[in-house]
Amino acid sequence: MALHDFTLGDVYRRNAALFPDRTAFVFDSGERVTHRDYLARTERLAAGLLRDGIRPGDRVAILSQNCVEMVELIGAAALVGAILLPVNYRLGADEIGFVLSDGAPAVLVVAAEYRDIVAGLQPSLPSVRRIYTIGCEPAPFVPFSELASNDAFVPPEVAAADGFVIIHTAAVGGRPRGALISQGNLLIAQSSAIESWRLTERDVNLGMLPLFHVTGLGLMLTLQQAGGASVIAAKFDAAQAARDIAAEQVTVMAEFAPMLGNILDQAEPAQLQSLRAVTGLDTPATIERFEQLCPEATFWATFGQSETSGLSTFAPYRDRPGSAGRPLFWRSIAVVDADDKPLPPSDVGEIVVRGPTVFKGYWNNEAATKHAFRNGWHHTGDMGRFDADGYLFYAGRAPEKELIKTGGENVYPAEVEAALKQHPAVVEAIVIGVPDPQWSEAVKAVCVLRPGESIGADELANFVASLIARYKKPKHVVFVETLPKNASGAIDRAAVKAAHGAA
Repeated sequence: MALHDFTLGDVYRRNAALFPDRTAFVFDSGERVTHRDYLARTERLAAGLLRDGIRPGDRVAILSQNCVEMVELIGAAALVGAILLPVNYRLGADEIGFVLSDGAPAVLVVAAEYRDIVAGLQPSLPSVRRIYTIGCEPAPFVPFSELASNDAFVPPEVAAADGFVIIHTAAVGGRPRGALISQGNLLIAQSSAIESWRLTERDVNLGMLPLFHVTGLGLMLTLQQAGGASVIAAKFDAAQAARDIAAEQVTVMAEFAPMLGNILDQAEPAQLQSLRAVTGLDTPATIERFEQLCPEATFWATFGQSETSGLSTFAPYRDRPGSAGRPLFWRSIAVVDADDKPLPPSDVGEIVVRGPTVFKGYWNNEAATKHAFRNGWHHTGDMGRFDADGYLFYAGRAPEKELIKTGGENVYPAEVEAALKQHPAVVEAIVIGVPDPQWSEAVKAVCVLRPGESIGADELANFVASLIARYKKPKHVVFVETLPKNASGAIDRAAVKAAHGAA
């Protein structure tokens, strides 16, 4: 370990020394793990990874819902300097295959419910030397319990600047891009949340977001850095979330619409009184309802992305309703014009970021990395404006990165359009986001059919769901005779939005 380095392994060792008997994790199975036990478990897994030939920089993939094994594997990967590759289990088989091929893991851990998908993909995954299964009936793979080793764990050299996790973002040009984030990126990003929320070892996080998402993973690691605890749920259930908040005296959580609204619908007000800070993306009506029911709590507005290790701006929603907060420490944030010149307050431009929370680059995609990092800034692809007091207001996506955010998931139109055009009845298609009262935004497809062809809206939407993740399928499908074109002959997206932008 270098003189000036500090890594996630140091966090785990610190917690085991200072708070050995305090709870680190509570799982929906009822299992509770202390900080001392967590370090011991992760060291046994880390020893097993070393036995399997994993070295710093090698990829270790996991395809699973949140569970104790996933949480332990995250820690073990950090200890050996491996790069974690958490796969979005909501993706289709072809999409999962692409993520695994792109990351080229040496070891793959798969939950029982996804075992058949991996078995079908195995011949196309030459990098994978060993596959472990979580759950019973492991055949044809190896039980996860056999990954742990009783050999003495000798930590390899791990630096904070080393890559730690590849999070595949939504597919801008039809294929996801893997954002490589370092341990140092996450530790610095987390320190801002610790300071803003004054987190201590007494705080408890409700971990109901998937750990393949930068927000779910980041907040869990934030509570570890503070010495606190996380209640880890395999899947979101509003009634169970309310019970967990009350039983474990949860103080902080992150959510995406409609999670918070569903919890408020299910909970008795008394169940939520331990909450003091919530962040995420939600509607003003839900946020205001939450703060009325929980007057001691605060909803925090934010802007961030995987490429910036999570949060970039942060502030209580009530400070400036409608804003995404103000820039946090360790980040330089500007709004720039097409020539990357900073714009004055009130002018809309692209949001750019630099500083130690910016990711290392896109895995296996030097061209995309070079383009994103041009002129000394990370270009987020998001548009926005600052007001005179430094609050950032989000203003949609840059034209090159059209994005639909539905229930906290990113959907790029190009990927859905490509799926639509695989149907033999469709000759042209364009996909836009439209307002949705439950999910904030919904996917809407505007399609032109080939002469003489016909297909129902539901049938076409389900066809898309057979090719890509179901959350990406259009909620609304309309058929038109022609689509508007611009001077170059391309479909005029702005004109389609103007004509079909309502749900």
